[in-house]
Amino acid sequence: MRMRYLVTGEQMRAIDRFTIEQIGIPSLVLMERAAMAVAEAAEEEAARMGLALEQCRIQAFCGTGNNGADGIAAARMLFLKGCPVQVILAGEESRLTEECRRQKEIGERLGMEIHQLSDFLPGRCHMVLDALFGVGLSRPLEGVYRQAVQMIADSGACVIAVDMPSGIHSDTGHILGAAVKADRTVSFGYEKLGSALYPGREYCGTVQICDIGFPPAALAAAGEPAACCYEKEDIRRAPRRPEYSNKGTFGKVLAAAGSPNMSGAAYLCALAAYRAGAGLVKILTVEENREILHQLLPEAILSVYDADADPEALREQVRQECAWADVIAAGPGLGTSESSRILIRELLECAYVPVILDADALNILAAEPELTRYLTENMIVTPHLGEMARLTGCSVGSIQEHLRETALQFAREHGVCCVLKDAVTLAAGRDGQLFVNTSGNSCMAKAGSGDVLAGAIAGLLAQGMEPWDAAALGVYLHGLAGDRYREQRGAYSMLAGELAEELGEVMKDAL
Repeated sequence: MRMRYLVTGEQMRAIDRFTIEQIGIPSLVLMERAAMAVAEAAEEEAARMGLALEQCRIQAFCGTGNNGADGIAAARMLFLKGCPVQVILAGEESRLTEECRRQKEIGERLGMEIHQLSDFLPGRCHMVLDALFGVGLSRPLEGVYRQAVQMIADSGACVIAVDMPSGIHSDTGHILGAAVKADRTVSFGYEKLGSALYPGREYCGTVQICDIGFPPAALAAAGEPAACCYEKEDIRRAPRRPEYSNKGTFGKVLAAAGSPNMSGAAYLCALAAYRAGAGLVKILTVEENREILHQLLPEAILSVYDADADPEALREQVRQECAWADVIAAGPGLGTSESSRILIRELLECAYVPVILDADALNILAAEPELTRYLTENMIVTPHLGEMARLTGCSVGSIQEHLRETALQFAREHGVCCVLKDAVTLAAGRDGQLFVNTSGNSCMAKAGSGDVLAGAIAGLLAQGMEPWDAAALGVYLHGLAGDRYREQRGAYSMLAGELAEELGEVMKDAL
C-alpha cells in the first residue's frame, strides 16, 4: 500500500535539485507544470464563487525567488485566458532569480500589468495568489514582505498559496512573525511537514498535492521522508479477520484501569478494545467498580482487588493477569495511590507482552523515574502535553514548540513508541519513524477520549499488529471516528462512549 509522505523544506529543495541536476529536467519545465496547477486551482475557485474567469480580478503577490516565478507564470496563464490579473513584485529587482527574471520578462512582453509593491495601490479583488515565499523561509518576515502579507489579509479575498503560505515554516508549521492565511494551498510533489502541524495546518486551508514530474529517485536521494500520514484507504491496514477463528484468535487484552469513582475510564478503554476487534477483554480494577462495570460492559471479564489489601497479594494477582494477557493497557483512571503504584511497578517488572502506558501509569512513571529502566521495545506510551511535561521536565510551551523533536527523542531515548497527543497527534517509533495524524477534530476534546485511544491501540495489538503500526493506525482510526461523529451530529455534543461506538462503525471500512 502506497504511503503518503511528508517532507521538510530542505528535503524538498534536495528533490528539486536532484530532478534538475541529476535527471536533467529543466527547472522551467517543472515551473510551468507548477504554474499550470495553480492556474487550474484559481479557475476552480472562480467557478466556486460563480465567476467567469474574465470577471475574476486576481492579484498575484510574488517574491524574488522561484516561488515568485511560479506565481508570475500562473498569473500569465490566467491572463492569456482573459483574466484581469495584476502581478505585484515584493523585494528588490536586483534579487530576482534567473527564472523569476525570465518569467517577469515574458509577462512584460505579453503586456501584463506588473507593479512593484512600493508603487502598488491596492484595489478590490476576488482572489489573491500568494507566491511570496515557498519552502525556503526560516526567519521572521519583515519590511516589504510583512507589508505584502498585511495587504493580502486586508484584501478579504480568496487566497491560494503557492506551495506553502508565506510566513509559515515548512518544517514546524510555526508562524514566522506574520503569515498568509490561505483558503487553499497548492503544494508540489510532496506535502510539507509544516502543513500538517499547527498552526500551519490551519493557515494552509485545503491542501492540494500536485504531481509536477519529480521522479521517485529524487525522493530516495533526499533521504528518509520526515514523516508519513494515512488516508482513508489505509484503514485496510487493519488485521484481517479469518472466518475460521474463535475469540482467542483475536487476542486477550488486559485493561489495568479505574479507581474508586473512576470506573468510566476502565469502561471506555475496554469498550474501545472490543470495538477495535479484540477477542477478549479483562478489566483489572478495584473492588468498588465491580457492580457498575458488570452493568456497563457485561462482555468484559473482571479481576478486582482491594486497594487496602496486602501488597503481596496484589503483586501476585498482577503477575497472574500479566501471564494471561496478550496485550496490556495500563493507566486510564487508575489514580496514583500506593496500590496503583504497586500495580504499575509489578506490571512493568513482569509483563512480557506489548504494553500501553497511558494516563496515571505515566504519572507514576514520572514520579518514579527509576521505573523507566523497565521500558522496552514492545511498549507504547501515550502522553498528552501535560503528562509529557512531567515525564521530561520540559514545559508544555517548550514541548508545543518542539513537538516532533520531543516525541522522537523520547522514543529513541527509551526504546519505545511514543504517541504524543495534541491537536495533531504524533506517533514516534524507536527507530526514528514518525507518523503525523491528519484525522480528528475538536469535538474529540472531551474527557475519556484518551481512554478510547488506549483501548483502540490495544485492540489492534491484540490482533497481532506491531507496536508502531498499531499506534499509528489506532490514532488515525480514533480520529476518523471523531470525524464521522461530527459529520453526522456536529462538533459539540459527542461523549467518549459515542466515540468508541463510532470506532466500531469506522472499522467496518477495514473490510
